[in-house]
Amino acid sequence: MISKHFRLTLATLTVVVLSVGCAVSENTIAYEKVNTMRGTDVNVSDAPFDAKAYQGKKPGQQQLVARTFNGQPPVIPHTLENFDEITLEDNQCVECHGLAKYKEKGAPKMADSHFINQKVAMTRWQCNTCHVPQVDAAPLVKQNFVGSAIPKL
Repeated sequence: MISKHFRLTLATLTVVVLSVGCAVSENTIAYEKVNTMRGTDVNVSDAPFDAKAYQGKKPGQQQLVARTFNGQPPVIPHTLENFDEITLEDNQCVECHGLAKYKEKGAPKMADSHFINQKVAMTRWQCNTCHVPQVDAAPLVKQNFVGSAIPKL
């Protein structure tokens, strides 16, 4: 004979298994209806982005772009077309923004935090890790960010 305790345990397990099974089925069905923030079906590959032109052209020919929060790395206000790739040996950014020629070139000087013993620190050598060219592009998703009022640098 099967005890009452065993029957109760078996009934409870049956309810749990059926509940989990239904939940999995419902989640699977719901998952198929989920869309990304861009509004496309999650099963569809992303379309390639349109190439955007840099806002600025030749260096020194446009105003600096205002920063939107304190501590923000400044964006690059000019094109990077025809600039060499940054390598361990060569960095064209330093040619204009480094200590030796920034005044002569009329370019903003690299921040003091970028230097060790008057040389650019290798931890700051890859400029485009933090600094990016400015392009005229609409945001990918709706946002309501408002930058803080900071003094011009």
